[in-house]
Amino acid sequence: MSKWMVAAKRADFNAIAGKYQISPVLARIIRNRDVVEDADINKFLNGTRAELYAPECLKDMNKAVELLLHKIAEGKHIRIIGDYDIDGICSTYILYRGLTECGAYVDTAIPHRIRDGYGLNEHLIQEAYDAGTDTVLTCDNGIAAYDQIAFANTLGMTVIVTDHHEVPYDEIDGERRYKVPHASAVVDPKQEDCGYPFPEICGAVVAYKLVLALLAARGHTQWQEVMESELGLELLEFAAFATIGDVMELRDENRIIVKSGLELMAHTRNIGLKALIQATGIDPAHIKPYTIGFVLGPCLNATGRLDTATNALELFQTADRNRAAMLAGDLKAMNDSRKELTLKGVDEAVAQIESSDRKQDRVLVVYLPEVHESLAGIIAGRIREKYGKPTFVLTKAEEGVKGSGRSIDAFHMYDELTKCKDLFTKYGGHKLAAGLSLAEEKVDELRRRLNENCRLTDEDFEEKVLIDVPMPMAYASFDFVAELERLEPFGNGNPKPQFAQKNVRFLSGRVLGANRNVGKYTVADEDGRRYELIYFGDLEEFHEYVSAKYGAEALDRLYRTRAGQDYGMQIEPIVLSVVYYPDVNEYRGNVSLQMVMKYYQ
Repeated sequence: MSKWMVAAKRADFNAIAGKYQISPVLARIIRNRDVVEDADINKFLNGTRAELYAPECLKDMNKAVELLLHKIAEGKHIRIIGDYDIDGICSTYILYRGLTECGAYVDTAIPHRIRDGYGLNEHLIQEAYDAGTDTVLTCDNGIAAYDQIAFANTLGMTVIVTDHHEVPYDEIDGERRYKVPHASAVVDPKQEDCGYPFPEICGAVVAYKLVLALLAARGHTQWQEVMESELGLELLEFAAFATIGDVMELRDENRIIVKSGLELMAHTRNIGLKALIQATGIDPAHIKPYTIGFVLGPCLNATGRLDTATNALELFQTADRNRAAMLAGDLKAMNDSRKELTLKGVDEAVAQIESSDRKQDRVLVVYLPEVHESLAGIIAGRIREKYGKPTFVLTKAEEGVKGSGRSIDAFHMYDELTKCKDLFTKYGGHKLAAGLSLAEEKVDELRRRLNENCRLTDEDFEEKVLIDVPMPMAYASFDFVAELERLEPFGNGNPKPQFAQKNVRFLSGRVLGANRNVGKYTVADEDGRRYELIYFGDLEEFHEYVSAKYGAEALDRLYRTRAGQDYGMQIEPIVLSVVYYPDVNEYRGNVSLQMVMKYYQ
């Protein structure tokens, strides 16, 4: 069940509308995103790269820059150690390009998901040392590598950490004691004493800020000048790509980075990124957060899951168009394979839950020993969506069991894992996602402890549908849809606005799509005005709802009635309240206005 709520945040919407030359409806939507102060509203609507925060706002940034310049001048071997997901790959590429530009003796290492696991380990440190590495530079990892960095220190190596994850802590007598690793510099906005104005940035943005500061110091110029250079603009694309791929909130600085980065991607100079766009059949002029989150990004993640992420890194580094086309094709093929394996894993997880008492658990723990460990996170996400509960999916690994979790807003995954950290050989993450390793015999105890500790209420599990404005469909127009584009890019932290109208009468319908899973309807409001409405949700569930409420005959009549006709008087019409957003439909040169239904009741 979902609970519909109208956002009731107050402001003088007419005054805001007048000041920024927008409609009161748009002013209300912006206020619903908690954008309140004049400066923040202006930044939301008109923000530019000039408003990005200075790199030196990050704690230890100047120290990291000085160290790297010193190591480059001495010709020391620097190794970047990244991660195998979108953020880690983009971070590694950004740092490699920046250091190469400075003439550094530098190479990269991305951990193998199965052999190395997440983040730094002693094996990677030892490998770097044996290769003659003087300085290890981490990206998108390192903040939790307390012991591993201590080991590197004993070998006489220099370690610089760039990360964005939560700082691990021990809770002693109700007080948190944070464990920041003893690296030569630690650049992570989540540190308690870091005064960065907006700490919710991804690892690639941290890396991007380091490169801007490094190139500025080397060239005795300002970081803003570096940012507007050809290299600076290319690296901004990858900071934007990672921000979307790591599902960061599209607020404040992230909004500017993504908006600017998407515009630049339409004409990207990066041969590998261009090849990936072509391989996936994407129109470069219409790249949106959805494109990266669900088409391009998964191709990078797939190689890190099923093979090695070094393929994705090579794609971005290559200057050979033929090599780029081949690598991009391989990544797309691998992602297609990953999709099939994921569907199979989801089916297994659902069968396990439905055939056991797990369905009653408030926190779902599913053990799928035969599933590839790299797919655990994706499957956990799908199960969370289906059941609306925090979900952990565990798989058999080379040493014990590995798993990934995906959470709901009311359940802080990292904090809950910390309460039973004695069960794990390794764990980490943040509020909405986590990873863990443990012995197989402790799986049942993990399930028991997570549920015993769980303080979630029935209300926490209720899906909350937030309506921005109860607005008649008659208000929607081509001009209004164009105005809504000023709110883009949409994504986490800045969702697409939702409107609602009561008493929408469904007159006729058709089922569309290769899989017959899209419903298109002619509907009318209380004044008889007609609109086209389309539904991309669970059509089978919609049919069941309509049949239960109005009868199977009414549903059958809905699809037998041609557009322009009306119901006969002998049958009750289908009338629903609808949550929707207006959109423009372009098909074979025809442009029309349509409403996209999100929810109904």
